[in-house]
Amino acid sequence: MPTSVPTADEALQRLIEGNRRFLQGEARNTAFCPETLAKLAAGQKPFATILGCSDSRVAPEILFDSGLGELFIIRVAGNVVSPEIIGSLQYAAMHLETQLFVILGHEGCGAVHAALDGIHRGTNQPSRVAALLRSITPGLANLPRTSDADDEMRAAVEANVRWSMSQIRDTPEGRERAAEGKLKLVGAVYEIATGRVRWLE
Repeated sequence: MPTSVPTADEALQRLIEGNRRFLQGEARNTAFCPETLAKLAAGQKPFATILGCSDSRVAPEILFDSGLGELFIIRVAGNVVSPEIIGSLQYAAMHLETQLFVILGHEGCGAVHAALDGIHRGTNQPSRVAALLRSITPGLANLPRTSDADDEMRAAVEANVRWSMSQIRDTPEGRERAAEGKLKLVGAVYEIATGRVRWLE
């Protein structure tokens, strides 16, 4: 477990290097020893916080080749932002002192696809799913319509990541931490077919 808190840039580099190891079949975290578990029982000190989708194919610990206690992960369908999510992010910032926050979408996101269906075809969903999709649709409002469904879906996934980022940035806590230089917020999309994490500008 790291003894000091890495900077946001150092944390981002660790994620990039972890995904490279994962892609090259060189992942290090294949087993955990009792000594590791004993250290973790005393407390956690993750180097990054990740808000990602609940999709079973997108496991940040694996695709970033990170071990137990290294990442603080919040997962919800469509990587949507809600008061509970903001509270979890605030906890990570204040109590765990992570400086890097990553919004991780993924290609072919079912929640984003359902939101597009609702926008274009008026598809109805059960009430709880509909409430979830209402958290996504504002971020897709200005998305240009295209005849290529794959291109539209790719653009929608990126737009949803950026929408989550903008909601976090616009909170009083987000603005305050950014002004203090203690917040680096990065967007990324996981390519399920290749295993690559594509970082958004």
